[in-house]
Amino acid sequence: MTISVSGVVDSHCHLDFPEFAELHAVVARARDAGVAKMVTISTRVRQFDKIKAIAESYDDIFCTVGTHPHNADEEVDISVETLVALSRHPKVIGIGEAGLDYHYDYAKRENQLAGFRTHIEAARRTGLPLVIHSRSAEDDTARVIEEEMGKGAFTPLLHCFSSEGRLAERGLALGAYVSFSGIISFKTAQALRDVAAFVPMDRLLVETDAPYLAPVPMRGKVNEPAFVVHTLKVLAEVKGVAVQEMADITTANFHRLFAKVPRS
Repeated sequence: MTISVSGVVDSHCHLDFPEFAELHAVVARARDAGVAKMVTISTRVRQFDKIKAIAESYDDIFCTVGTHPHNADEEVDISVETLVALSRHPKVIGIGEAGLDYHYDYAKRENQLAGFRTHIEAARRTGLPLVIHSRSAEDDTARVIEEEMGKGAFTPLLHCFSSEGRLAERGLALGAYVSFSGIISFKTAQALRDVAAFVPMDRLLVETDAPYLAPVPMRGKVNEPAFVVHTLKVLAEVKGVAVQEMADITTANFHRLFAKVPRS
């Protein structure tokens, strides 16, 4: 299934993961599909050098710095100052992903919460957006964002959104952006499509979260940035616009949010 589109941004993927050992081919397929930029997301600060090397190797790939909540126990000592210092690299455009995951509870909840607040402070100090992971932790995620916003402004991005509408509503009220992955294309995801329908056009982004969550019609395959066009197509259908128009909208939103990225 070919979708003719250009200028799409995959705002969240994990190009350092072992599934992408043949990275040059993955990047080439993304470009052929119309993907103009990709953001490879940090999950461990101690492995940041690998993320940074990938971003440095490609003009159209950028990165973030942060600790995924799954890894919060491993990186309890990562400081705000460390995150701020690493974020000065020209290819680092955001903080995270950080947040809360109570679905798996791979890390202690108190360490997830502490790490989340550390990353928020780093986002506040740098002015970079915070990429937030939230799963089965909607109330705590919203509560922390609201409490921290009262201490000083920062810009949240609710990535790979798969929660109930109330988290989107509370996030949007605080200026958050919302990014949708291939989950929105799943047959069982009508409730998520309903959430996407009420998110304002100027707050929408698209992503793959590759190598996970391949969209229809690529289910069962290793997800990769080229597949973001299928998510884009579903989002365009939900919003009642043409696919290229949705590409233009989400790319404009990406550049407004990730203002450090050149617009070339």
